[in-house]
Amino acid sequence: MPEVLKAPLVVEFPFTRSLGPVQSAFLTGLRERVVLGVRTGDGRTLVPPVEYDPVTAEEIRDLIEVAPTGTVTTWAWNHAPRRGQPLTTPFAWALVRLDGADTALLHALDAPGPDTVHTGMRVRIRWAEERTGAITDIACFEPYDGNRAGTTGHTGEFADPVTGIVAAARLDYTYSPGRAQTAYINALSGRRTVGERCPACRKVYVPPRGACPTCGVATSEQVEVGPRGTVTTFCIVNIKAKNLDIEVPYVYAHIALDGADLALHGRIGGIPYDEVRMGLRVEPVWTEGARYPDHYRPTGEPDADYDTYKELL
Repeated sequence: MPEVLKAPLVVEFPFTRSLGPVQSAFLTGLRERVVLGVRTGDGRTLVPPVEYDPVTAEEIRDLIEVAPTGTVTTWAWNHAPRRGQPLTTPFAWALVRLDGADTALLHALDAPGPDTVHTGMRVRIRWAEERTGAITDIACFEPYDGNRAGTTGHTGEFADPVTGIVAAARLDYTYSPGRAQTAYINALSGRRTVGERCPACRKVYVPPRGACPTCGVATSEQVEVGPRGTVTTFCIVNIKAKNLDIEVPYVYAHIALDGADLALHGRIGGIPYDEVRMGLRVEPVWTEGARYPDHYRPTGEPDADYDTYKELL
């Protein structure tokens, strides 16, 4: 059996969100070196603050300042910090209940080693030198042997509040397409498209999945399909994607290759975007050294009859 493929894959995007009045005050406060919590109807102070009481679900807006000092309630040592974490040297992840708060805040604790960290130890905030209104304005916590720090009695009103944040979301993992799609990818390197036929319903799936999604039985019989196919449906893309060297507008379509019972995705080229239509007959266009078609172009054949592809919409 040929070796099953695997490759590192990264999914990364900026996540933009607006802030309500409570989160806005909390993050703006961090920018100003002030830690704000929110007080519930029964007198508990929640840090980080939330907009609704987790017990009663009532809306809460009563902001109250807490101290930048606190106590570790639990912790775990991080021997190997990863990219983007608060510190580049080994540190502890700690839940810290700040003085004046009834809940704990999760952040990094800068300590010489795991033997110097313990539940109940006193810590204080180390502020970042440059602060923008984000949780990273707290650079980390650090050991502290002094008394509870004082507060200013801040009300949570700021002249220039933070109203939104952009958080980078990233997922690093190793992807393996499995036996069936490994064979499909290897066939593409030879400019062939190979699917697998279900032994029960006899449908040919491209790309193959290793099992029939309708019958639930394993598939292994390989069937070469295409290379030509039919556009079953499509969309016109008007927003240019980052790092994608394709001018908009362009057309992305579902294409049912001849002999396949499942439509695959592909870009349509060689024709004005406003002339692409359902039933258009197309063929793949390969570029030198590519492992998959760059796009599909019209073959010049008459359009396929709707009845020949309606079950693949």
